[in-house]
Amino acid sequence: MSNFDFQALKIEKESDSRRGFNLSALAVRERSVTLFFLLAIIIAGAAAYLNLGRAEDPTFRIKVFTVTAAWPGATAEEMQNLVAEPLEKRLQELKYYYHVDTFTRPGLAFLTVTLRDYTPPDQIEEEFYQGRKKVQDEASKLPKGVLAPVLNDEYTDVVFAVYALKGHEMPLRVLTREAESLRQELLHVSGVKKVNIFGERPERIFVEFSYARIGTLGVSSQDIFDALVKQNAVTPAGSIDTKNQQVYIRLDGALDDLQKVRDTPIVAGGRILKLSDIASVERGYEDPATFIVHHNGEAAMILNVVMKDQFNGLELGKALEAEQKKIQKSLPVGITFSKVIDQAEVIKNAVDEFQVKFFVALLVVMIVSLVSLGWRVGIVVAAAVPITLSATLVVMQVAGINLDRISWALSFWLSVFSWTMPSSLSRPWSSGWKRDGTGSRPRAMHGATRRPRCWQAHWSR
Repeated sequence: MSNFDFQALKIEKESDSRRGFNLSALAVRERSVTLFFLLAIIIAGAAAYLNLGRAEDPTFRIKVFTVTAAWPGATAEEMQNLVAEPLEKRLQELKYYYHVDTFTRPGLAFLTVTLRDYTPPDQIEEEFYQGRKKVQDEASKLPKGVLAPVLNDEYTDVVFAVYALKGHEMPLRVLTREAESLRQELLHVSGVKKVNIFGERPERIFVEFSYARIGTLGVSSQDIFDALVKQNAVTPAGSIDTKNQQVYIRLDGALDDLQKVRDTPIVAGGRILKLSDIASVERGYEDPATFIVHHNGEAAMILNVVMKDQFNGLELGKALEAEQKKIQKSLPVGITFSKVIDQAEVIKNAVDEFQVKFFVALLVVMIVSLVSLGWRVGIVVAAAVPITLSATLVVMQVAGINLDRISWALSFWLSVFSWTMPSSLSRPWSSGWKRDGTGSRPRAMHGATRRPRCWQAHWSR
C-alpha cells in the first residue's frame, strides 16, 4: 500500500469516527423495530393516563412542625426560661434544623420549627420523628406541673370532602357516637387517609353547691374535692398467685356512674354525708364550648375526609358518593348525613377545562406543522407531539406525579419542545437540501469531509 493510500485510509477512519453513532439512520434502517417502540410508547402513555392520580394542584410537604407546651399558672417569662428554652436547645440538635420561632404567654408556649430548604423529601418524616423523640425526652426534665408538650406535623393536611351530620332535637352524645361509627366506615373507603371530627363537645359532670349551705354544715369545698379524688383513684390492690393463674384484686367504688357520684361520702365534723345531700350533681357538656359548628343554621358535627397521597381524586369522589348513599340508608330516623364540600367536583372542573385547552393547543400545533412544512415532513413533526406526550405520562406515573394543572403545563411545554426541534431541523430539507446516500446528514454538511476525487476511485478498487 502506497503512502498516499495510507493517508487516504487514515482520513476516511477519522471521518467515520467523527461521524459517530447515528440514531436517525438506525431508526430508518430498522423500521419495524422503530414502529414497535413508537406503538409501545403510545399504548403505555394511554394506560398511564388512565391510571394516574388526579388532583387540582400538586401536593407538597411543608418543612415545618409546631410544638405546644402548657403550664397553668406560669408567667410568660417562666414559660420562656423554664419551658421554651430547654425545648429549643434540644430541637437544635436536628440534622436539618434551620430556625425556631417562639411565642409565649402566661401558661402557654408555642414553638414553630423550620427545617432547611434543601432537606431531602425522604428525610422530612425522619426529621419529624426525631423532633418528636427529643421533645418527649425533654418533657421529663421540665418543671412539675408542665403538661406534656404536643408536636403537630400534620396541620397542612388538605381536606378532600366535608360532611355534616345533623340530628333534630337529638342528644349530642348520641350524635357523637353516630359520628364515630361513620368515621370507621369512611376509613374503609379506598383512598381515605384519615377522617377528623369537629363539633364534638366533651361530656362533663357538674357538681354545684352553695358555700352558705356547706358552711352551716361544717363542710368546706376542699373536703368535697378530696372526697371525689380519693373515691375515683385507681390504685393497685395486689394479686393472688394460684397454681394455674394469677388473680388480680380490684377495688370497687370507681365513679363510672352518675348515681355513684351522688353517693360519694363526705366526712366532715365527725359526720358522713352524701354528696347529693349538700350539692346537685348533673350531667352536661363542656361549658363554655371550645367551638360550636352549625350547618344551614342547625347544630351539626363535621367529618373532614383527607385523601391519601398520589391517589386519584376522581375515583375517591365516586367511592365516597357510593358510601354516602349506603350510609344514608342505614341511619336512624331523624339523623341526616349530607355533603358540604366535594373536592372531586373541583378537580374534575379544573382538569377537564385545562385538558380541553391543552388538546386544542396541541391540535393547532399539529395543523400548523402540516400546513407549513408540507404533508411528508409535517406528519413526522406532528407525530412527535403525541409520542412525547405519551412518554411524559409514563415518566409521570413512574415518578409518582399526579395529573394536575401544573403537570399538564409541563407536559405541554415538553410537547412543544419536541415539535420545535424536528421542525427546525426540517428547514434545510424544505429549502432544497438533499440527503446523501446514507440518509444521515445533508450533503452540504459533508462538504468538508468528502474525499478528493483523485483518490476516491482508487479507494473503491
